[in-house]
Amino acid sequence: MPVVDLNGLRVHYREDGNSTGPTLVFGNSLGTDFRIWDQVVDLLPKSLRIIRYDKRGHGLTDCPDAPYSMGSLITDAERLLDHLNVKDCVFVGLSIGGLIAQGLAVKRLDQIRALVLSNTAAKIGNADIWQERIDMVHAQGLPAMAPTILERWFSKPFRQTVEVAPWANMLARSPAQGYAGCSAAIAGADFITPTSGLRLPTLAIAGDKDGATPPDLVRETSDLIPGSRFHLIKGAGHIPCVENPDEYAATLLDFMKEIGHV
Repeated sequence: MPVVDLNGLRVHYREDGNSTGPTLVFGNSLGTDFRIWDQVVDLLPKSLRIIRYDKRGHGLTDCPDAPYSMGSLITDAERLLDHLNVKDCVFVGLSIGGLIAQGLAVKRLDQIRALVLSNTAAKIGNADIWQERIDMVHAQGLPAMAPTILERWFSKPFRQTVEVAPWANMLARSPAQGYAGCSAAIAGADFITPTSGLRLPTLAIAGDKDGATPPDLVRETSDLIPGSRFHLIKGAGHIPCVENPDEYAATLLDFMKEIGHV
């Protein structure tokens, strides 16, 4: 389990595939760790250098006291990619990972040659909604909130299968400080103007059953970047890489072929 100290923050990450191949980086959603990409990674070419990491407050990465800023989360990703000597990667960001991806592309275009903005937006919710959620995390804890969160994450048919159990456990066991800290970062993030200035290949992915970032919201963000492509995964919620890894991987691979990354 590789861990690197990035200016005092110990970040857990993983590399798969070819260490000298074109690089693909995955950024996770709120309340998850990088295991959400396991099935997708298994379906991708072994010629790729695939990097996954747990953002601060999640998985096996350090969990500083909340709140966090979006700038700190972007800097964490920037420092990790610098440590790993990453240039010209395709960065796949899901939900808050998509906000990090947008901010990093604005800040360090040398690190990113293309974006995949999955189930995300340039601005997600508002400060009041996120403060309410932060207050609930501190008052009730994530296990009590899990059923409501899972309704946004997954379609009803998926929630009725045993396959949802590991993801429900992952959420319930997430550090409350990490969830609250990243919620504060989302509350303060608004990339509508900077994202509209980006000019790089972009794929946006949405799930038609997504209760957190509905398809229209994802499409609005996609439309900010000229020439971007939008793909809707039917029957999937907020984490389509878990519900439909086959379609997710195929869509991602088609995009990378189009831009000559594989």
